[in-house]
Amino acid sequence: MDDDAMTSCWLCERPLGRRVQWHHTVPKAKRGKETVAVHPICHRTIHAHTTNAQLARMDGSRAVLMELEEVAKFVRWVADKPPDFHAPTRRKRGS
Repeated sequence: MDDDAMTSCWLCERPLGRRVQWHHTVPKAKRGKETVAVHPICHRTIHAHTTNAQLARMDGSRAVLMELEEVAKFVRWVADKPPDFHAPTRRKRGS
């Protein structure tokens, strides 16, 4: 893993803060092993807008995840927030 992966969030690419979570890019339930560092708010956003099956089909690709409008919109919104920013995470309708 390169130094940037340890100091910036895999999803939003902002610097990491005091709280870091580890996201399986392919879910453990789908035999995924690789983890990446993410902000808690980014981690909640990923899981609010995708299922484990969708994440498995994305095969760990951030680029494919960013094709989801809800995720891309979140990343644009959070871009200028401080590393330890926290706010409630909106879920998809019907979730």
